[in-house]
Amino acid sequence: MLTDAQVAEFRERGLLLGPQVYTEAQAEALRRRLEDVIEGRCEAKPEALRNMLGGSEQVVIQVVNIWEADPLFREHVYHPDVCAMVAQLIGHPVLRVWHDQIQFKPPRVGGPTFWHQDHPYWPIIQPADLVSAWVALDDADIENGCMWMVPHSHQWGPHKGGTIGTDMETFAPTPDVARLPEGARVEPVPCPVKKGQVMFHHCLTWHGSPWNRSERGRPAIAVHYMPGYTRYEPNRTHLMEHRVNVEPGEILQGEFFPTVWDGGPVAH
Repeated sequence: MLTDAQVAEFRERGLLLGPQVYTEAQAEALRRRLEDVIEGRCEAKPEALRNMLGGSEQVVIQVVNIWEADPLFREHVYHPDVCAMVAQLIGHPVLRVWHDQIQFKPPRVGGPTFWHQDHPYWPIIQPADLVSAWVALDDADIENGCMWMVPHSHQWGPHKGGTIGTDMETFAPTPDVARLPEGARVEPVPCPVKKGQVMFHHCLTWHGSPWNRSERGRPAIAVHYMPGYTRYEPNRTHLMEHRVNVEPGEILQGEFFPTVWDGGPVAH
């Protein structure tokens, strides 16, 4: 469980480095399962598996809903400690999975994930109260392309469809300053995460991650958790929309958006 001070820090800054939630051996088991899914050595398929950078020589392997493809990752989305902490940060007793996401940056050719906010890229759900739990499956640091975030940016509202802009030489965010509140300070900070450790961020927190030019990969799993009151409110389409079986304005729930916390662990 998180302390009151940690919850207050998250709500002020929009990000929080959490504790170890897996041992070295447990994280390694998930890392190997990730390799199996990417290489097609699994019975089921995830929602999506692609190179986010298309035909580029740079590679960011995106896997969406790996929990559909592998039972160990399905166990992960129900992780009782992670879910308990997210429920604290959101301040609601019911959590569901919006979707999970891998962005694997291979050694040497791992490409960037440009500066953005999450929620504007999820145009079928409201309100913007989701929290992501990002667990490193190997050490993520500056050398192999860890995330960078801008503290307090979740308080500034959506920014031009979620796209912040990226300086390709320095990897600094290049926002439209006219959209920022008076006194806003755009000061990115690196967010290194140890193997088996969790990092939390709000769905409006500005974040991105630069190239991985190291000899190490950067495997990690992010689960985007939504509070139980999240509604299906479509205004554009989304990858997950074909899994929705409720009407606009209704609570988003169902087989592909499982309830993973309801005042405590949920049997599954």
